This record gives sequence, structure tokens and C-alpha cells, in this order.
Amino acid sequence: MVSERSGAEVLVASNRGPVSYTLGEDGALSAKRGGGGLVSGLSAIGPDTDAVWVCAALGEGDREAVRRTGGLLSAEDTGGQRVRMLDIPAEVYADAYNGIANSVLWFVHHMLYQTPLEPAFDSAFRAQWASYVAYNAAFADALAEQAAPGAAVLVQDYHLALVPGLLRDRRPDLRIAHFSHTPWAPAEYFAMLPDDIQRQLAAGILGADHANFLTERWARAFIGCCETALGADCQARHPGDEAPYLLTAPAGGKPRKTSIGVYGLGADAEFLRERAHRPDVEERLTALRGQIGGVERKTVVRVDRTELSKNIVRGLLAFRRLLTDRPEWRERVVHVAFAYPSRQDLAVYRDYTDQVGRLAEEINDEFGTAGWQPVVLHVKDDFARSLAAYRLADVALVNPIRDGMNLVAKEIPVVSDGGCALVLSREAGAHAELGEDALTVNPYDVNATAEALHTALSMDGEERAERTRRLAAAATALPPARWFLDQLRALQA
Repeated sequence: MVSERSGAEVLVASNRGPVSYTLGEDGALSAKRGGGGLVSGLSAIGPDTDAVWVCAALGEGDREAVRRTGGLLSAEDTGGQRVRMLDIPAEVYADAYNGIANSVLWFVHHMLYQTPLEPAFDSAFRAQWASYVAYNAAFADALAEQAAPGAAVLVQDYHLALVPGLLRDRRPDLRIAHFSHTPWAPAEYFAMLPDDIQRQLAAGILGADHANFLTERWARAFIGCCETALGADCQARHPGDEAPYLLTAPAGGKPRKTSIGVYGLGADAEFLRERAHRPDVEERLTALRGQIGGVERKTVVRVDRTELSKNIVRGLLAFRRLLTDRPEWRERVVHVAFAYPSRQDLAVYRDYTDQVGRLAEEINDEFGTAGWQPVVLHVKDDFARSLAAYRLADVALVNPIRDGMNLVAKEIPVVSDGGCALVLSREAGAHAELGEDALTVNPYDVNATAEALHTALSMDGEERAERTRRLAAAATALPPARWFLDQLRALQA
């Protein structure tokens, strides 16, 4: 236990931290700082609050930084934030991150399994699960060591689902919150996990004082899973009740109450609008307009990682269907598709990325002319180019199979120069806030998505501008700093 005068008052725990390191051939380390809601939130706390971010070393550069610093990173590298990076053994990390978090929990919550063939929870799975437990325990140990008495700890996402319960055992004095950035699986899908794993995951998050989600839908799904997995040991008040919570009675322990919260992370309008008009974005905007081939051509824009849940292949199929069924759009519209490779250390993701490239090429071969390339595909991650595409989009296509939120759907209306019609999957978390002013699609229905693209492209400028104004207002209702601070204040209340 830490002394009264030591330790941090606020701690954040996440797999990926606010800084990453690259190890040069000469042995020099170079640091790259990231952005996002957690970075904005911690910055918003203010310099007077003693805050620490606990994260994992992701690669060899990070591991070398931990070896040289003992894990407490240089404030010069982190932008002044206190960051403790954990060098979890590489084989344990690989099993926990790729074997369980990304190949099991991600697939369950996004409902991605081809169930006639997968999953198969065998001895190899059990070995990987042991690594996932060890990885979560390493975080719990570090947080317990770093936290001041009664500190507030905000644990992030499915990588660290066991941490709240493990940390509660180590430090019952702490105030703990867990936030799920993904969807949560419905109870009948979650139930494909082995029964003991279901219980461990539910009990892990229920070690927190607050379990928070992006939408009410995901919160309700979590409650349903807890009721199924824990049975009579779990009693619930649901979202919509005056004070939604779960009351659990662990074996041998007194009942614990976990409050359920919903915090719909929004776009950072001030940052996006300023960043979208810097010279590097203007340069890429000019280049994209050249690729599109004229201001009179309309654009359908998508910006995604080649993540299976993002549904890029069906989006391309819908665009091909549009050109087939609505020949009047040929040479008048270009699909600007940014598909940035993701998780390429997993074979299924490499195959999916290749399929996206092949399909884009097939569409260009089928419909392209000397002066018109129907699909402009970029696969190298470039944030400035993404912002340029946001600005010139006439239509934004966001059609995930399932998504916790999808910030692209929120960011494009904020940045759009001339107004943008949003074609949005009903399975995106963002649909709860944006659906009224979007064109809603079933992500599996290629023909209906093609028709929605036609409707969006045909929308008159006045309606498109008015929809964009309302979409932008909804998209920025809970900007990242306030999203973080609202959760912190609720935990400290």
C-alpha cells in the first residue's frame, strides 16, 4: 500500500499509450506522440492534478525505452504527461493482444465469427487465456503500486476487461471505472464463450464502481450478458431506470454495486476545423481533386482501417451496383476510398486487405475510361489526406457491420466544406445520435446501400447543407475532453 503522501490521484490504463518509440539503426530512440480522446481528457485535468497513464510496450522501440527509463517515461517525450509503460514479456503480450483481445473478444463483440467453423475453444485457447489473465494482472499490479489512497482509476476497453476486479482485490480503497470503446455482444452471442470465461469477463468489469459505454444499446447488452453469466448472483436496474446499476453478490463477499453509464464520445470540432485548413491538407486536397478529375464530379468518401467490421468490401460492391443500375452516374462520381491496413500480423486481416484492393481494381477495369477512374483507393495512412477527403466529400459512406461508435461518421460533417450527405449503417453506435439526419442502411444489403448512395448523390444542396449542420451539432455534443472529465467527475462524486 502506498503512503498518504505518495501515488497518483488520477490514473488511466490502456493497452496503447500516448507515445510510441522507434529504435533507429544507430541505437537512438525517437518518440511520437499520439492524439485522441484520452490525451485531450488528461490534458484537460490541469497541471495541478497528479495523474499517471499506465500502458503497455507495443514493440521493440517501446521495450527499449522501458529498459532505459525503468518504465517511467521522459516528460519531454510525453508532452509533460506522467506515463508508466509496462514491458510485459513479448510472448505473453502477443497471446493476450492478438490471441485473445483481437482474435476472440473483438470477434465476439463485433459478431464476426463464421460459426460453422469457428471459434473452437481448445487447449491452445486456454494457454492464450492464461496470458490474457497475466497481462491484466500486470496492469493491476502497476496501478495498485502507482495509485494514491482513494485515487480514481479509469480503465479502458476490452484489452483490460479483467483489471477492475483484479485491482479491486489489490486495492479496495480505489474508485474504479471501466470504459468499453467497442460494442457489447448480445447475451446469446456472448454465450458462445466458455461459461467460466463469461463469468470472469463479467465479474472483471463489475469490479469497477462505474461501467461505462458509448451507447445505451451496448450498456443494455452488457447487463443482459451479466445476468446470463452470473445468474442469481446478479441483479440489475436497466438504462432508462432512475439509477441503472448492477448489484452482484460474489461468493464469500458482500454485494457490490456497479453503476452503468453512457457517454457518447463526440468529435473535437475546434481541433478538426483548425487542422483541416493547414498547408499540408490544402496540398493533399489539390492532389485529390486532380485524381478525381474535375470539380463537377461528385465524391463518395470513406475513411477506414481494413478492419473486418468496417465492411469495406460490401461498400465497394454497393458502389459497383450503383454504377451498374444507375448508368447516369458513370463518369460523374468517384469513390474516394481510404482503406488503411490494420492488424496485418493476422492472416485474416491480410487476406481482407488484399480483397479490398482486388475489388477496387475490378471496378476500375469494368467501368473506368481514359478520363475517369471510378475508385481512387489509398492504403497508406495519412491523416492530412483523410482530412482533405472529409472536406471535399459530397457523400460519406459509413457502413460498418457493427461499431462501438465510429468517429468518422461524426468527423466528416464537422469538416465538410460544402455539406455532406451521410449514408450510415444502423449498426454503428453513432447511429443513435446521427440517424435522424443520415440515410440509414442495413450493412448487409448491398442493393439498398447502392440506392441510398443514389439518393445521397441526388440530394439538393440546401437539404444537404441543413442535414450537415444538424449532424455536426449532434457529432460535437460531447467532445473528448468533456467526455473524459464527465466520467472522472462521476467517479469522484
